[in-house]
Amino acid sequence: MSDVRDPLRLLRAAAAAREAAGLRRVLRPRTADCDGVIDLASNDYLGLTRHPAVIEGAAAAVRRWGAGATGSRLVTGSTDLHAQLERALADFGGAEAGLVFSSGYLANLAVVTALASALAAGAGPAAGAGPAAGAGVLVVSDAANHASLVDACRLARARVAVVPHGDAGAVAAALAGRTEAAALVVTEGVFSVDGDLAPLAALHRVTREHGGLLVIDEAHALGVLGPGGRGAAAAAGLAGQPDVVRTLTLSKSLAAQGGAVLGSAEVIQTLIDTGRSFIFDTGLAPPCAGAALAALGLLAADPELGPRVRASACRIAAEAARLGLAASSPAAGVVSVILGEPDAALAAQRICARHGVRAGCFRPPSVPAGRSCLRMATRATLSERDLVTVSRALSAVRDHVPVPVPAGRRPA
Repeated sequence: MSDVRDPLRLLRAAAAAREAAGLRRVLRPRTADCDGVIDLASNDYLGLTRHPAVIEGAAAAVRRWGAGATGSRLVTGSTDLHAQLERALADFGGAEAGLVFSSGYLANLAVVTALASALAAGAGPAAGAGPAAGAGVLVVSDAANHASLVDACRLARARVAVVPHGDAGAVAAALAGRTEAAALVVTEGVFSVDGDLAPLAALHRVTREHGGLLVIDEAHALGVLGPGGRGAAAAAGLAGQPDVVRTLTLSKSLAAQGGAVLGSAEVIQTLIDTGRSFIFDTGLAPPCAGAALAALGLLAADPELGPRVRASACRIAAEAARLGLAASSPAAGVVSVILGEPDAALAAQRICARHGVRAGCFRPPSVPAGRSCLRMATRATLSERDLVTVSRALSAVRDHVPVPVPAGRRPA
């Protein structure tokens, strides 16, 4: 094969370009004993991953049902345990029904693609729906939405309007100017990088005024926001509204793995009938369902878990600001410290590790160019000693990494 047409040469060239831009990713397996590091890179917000009740929930499920679901949910992959988890999630969230997926990513794909297709089919050709699934539907998506929602919008085969971040007025304008018969508005409840809260009450108001459905990704809000940790929609008074659809992950506050959708009976039946990432995927492994169900019970029994997460996030953000670092103002458990360029973010991550803190390092395409950052996710179980260690790590970052000066501040 000639060098010009060698596909592996092209892959090596692309990898070299990523390396030069500071965008190479490396897998770094961690040890089972947590290696004595304060982990702020994970999304184990409630600190339940190693809770004895959660571990026993998984163990009991594997003893009864085995390690895997054995098939798709519509064939052999649904068990009594899946149904129990779906009922518990719906009851906890104040929803009419729930549906469990093998990941939150697949839950988001199913919701946007299946609802766009079904709305188009329901509207019919007379309402402007063409032969393509999703034609005749407008999907309005926040510019800062997670990649799973972005991919879902691309796969929906509908017209997609990407609006400025957190701008309910822009959403209203997009809905008012549409020619399509139906509409979906898609947003995260708490945004996964900067940790800010979507204006959900305003979004719901404009979505309802224009006859749309509001889809809220609760991945970083469940367990942390709302009464008893019921999420951002509950905090905004939207739980149980028939025109609100919520997606969840089971891998963050619920300490397991998987995803779920909460909504009306019509929404859930649509996903069962037409959601490709539900129909053609193996069901959630029973141990994950058992662990998530146990974690949900712990969350329901301790409504102070969420406030502890938020208090730690506010404490870290305030300390970063005191040090002159450009930190986000957290609504839940995520704090981002903006470093600007990828190399600066990587250097800051290494400094944190040397000081006993594991922090996430977000670079393009996870964030826009110039917004590379440390992402710190707090936990309900962080101690005062842990927070002091985090402060020392941030101080070292300030001292050794050139960082952007926050707006309105002068270098210290």
